[in-house]
Order: sequence, then structure tokens, then C-alpha cells
Amino acid sequence: MDQIDLSLEMAVEHANQLTYRDFKKKYLLTGKPVLIKGLANMQPAGKKWTIDWFKKTMGDLQIGVFDNNIKKHVYSTTVNPDMKMDFGDFLDLITKDEPSSIRMFRYNLYKQNPNLRKDFSCPSLIKKLNPMRRFGFMFLGGKDTDVRLHYDVDYSNVLLTQFYGRKKVILFPPEYSKFLYQVPYNTHSLVDVKNADFKTFPGLKHVKGYEIIQEAGDGVFMPSGHWHYNTYLSGGISVAFRKLAVTPKGLLKGIRFMTVTMPFDKTMNKILGNNWFKRKEKMCIERVAKAMK
Repeated sequence: MDQIDLSLEMAVEHANQLTYRDFKKKYLLTGKPVLIKGLANMQPAGKKWTIDWFKKTMGDLQIGVFDNNIKKHVYSTTVNPDMKMDFGDFLDLITKDEPSSIRMFRYNLYKQNPNLRKDFSCPSLIKKLNPMRRFGFMFLGGKDTDVRLHYDVDYSNVLLTQFYGRKKVILFPPEYSKFLYQVPYNTHSLVDVKNADFKTFPGLKHVKGYEIIQEAGDGVFMPSGHWHYNTYLSGGISVAFRKLAVTPKGLLKGIRFMTVTMPFDKTMNKILGNNWFKRKEKMCIERVAKAMK
């Protein structure tokens, strides 16, 4: 395999404290990512949410988990959990210092335990005029578990806060979408970022991105439409709050995907199965080849 190192020399800005006005002006309206140090510690959860605390207070909850080793996830944007297990058992699994393929994806623990809102609510940076401010989703995974390259289906801005463990976040701005081998009618890429294959995916030589190491307590702002690929450097727990795209174009793109594109793709998957994915894969390669010309 002809491998390359992706160009990740773009520097992300760091901030320790931000007012809403500065955040809006410098990052939200400009679509620029930022690493916010200590964001978790601005609310009680920063010190309160430990593995032992979760096990003691919520360990018996039944939760749905995903296994990255199951290949069916390649073909779809959204999937149902692969199995159920006690939250306490899952926490024991992901905190072992050994590679894992198990993770919780976009899980609404706030719904199962509303008291969590008192510990960590939507950060003030994205809370104002935000109809999505009550929807905090948790992401948990074991060491070396990764999340494939994608952008969010509703084209929202995302503020991801790390509470436990370390994570590597790779971001690509939306202007590089035409070179990132986006699967048609989906929001994920064919590219395996950790094994970037330049021979199969030559369009990758045209992209530039950011590499961010997110420590416990840090928040990462991922602007609307930014592609992201996350790797758990250790077992980790994070929470994402979202804010709708700030441009009419971004809003329409998210609405169209959720209401038209995604239902169409699911229908075609049911009708054609893997043949539908093969067609999309061919379309994807052809699109990037055309863009490179």
C-alpha cells in the first residue's frame, strides 16, 4: 500500500477564556475551529464526573453500544447499536489500558438521568438563541477506538468537551470536501485516515487540516461542515452540544440531508443492499477524479 502522511500543518488557536462576543466574532461566524482549555471545569461536572461516580450513580443503566469491528457500519450514515450492556460494565471495559473497538455513539444519557443537566449544561458560548441547547450527547470509547472521517448530518456546529481521557481530533475545513471521497448521499468518507492510501485516493494530496490533542477538561469547537476524525488515545468520555449552522446555505443543506437525502439513501439500501454502496463508491471515485482535473 502506498501510504502518505496527511497534511495537518494548519494550526488551531488555543483559548483559556472566551466571552460570547469574542467567540461569536472570531470563531462562530468565521467558521474557525478553536481549542478551549479548561472548558469542563467551568461547571460542576469538570470535577464531579469521574469513572467511579458514573459507576456508582448510573452503573446499572442498560445502554446501547457499537463495535467498530462490525463491517456493516461502512454502508450507512446512522446505525442501530450492536448490543446492550450495563453502563458499569462498559466503563470497566473502556478504562482498561488496552486497545478496544467498543464505543457509545451520540448517546443521550441526559434523557436517562436528567440530573446530569445540573452538572453540565450547554456552554454559554453556544447557548444563546440555540433551540438545540437541551440536547447534550455523550461519546465514550476505549483506547485506540476511532470514529471514521465524516461531517455531521445536520451540518451543525459542535462543541465537544472532554471529561475523562485523551483524544486526537483531526479536522478538515469544508472547502476540501471535493477531495475527501465523500460517499454520495452520505456524510462520511471512504478514506481510512490512519492508513491514508495515496495510490487509491490521490485527491488526499490536495487537502490540509488540523490535528488537535484534546486533554481532559478541554473543549474543541468544530464549525459547521468541518470533517472530523477522532481517535481515543485512552478510554474517554466527552459531551457534545450543537448549534445550527449560522448561514442560510448551511441550514438548508442540513435540512435537505435530514429530510430528503438520508431517507432516500436508506430506501435504496433496503432495495439494493451492497450493490447500492458499490454504485456510490464508483460515483465517489469519479467525482474526485473530475475535481482533480
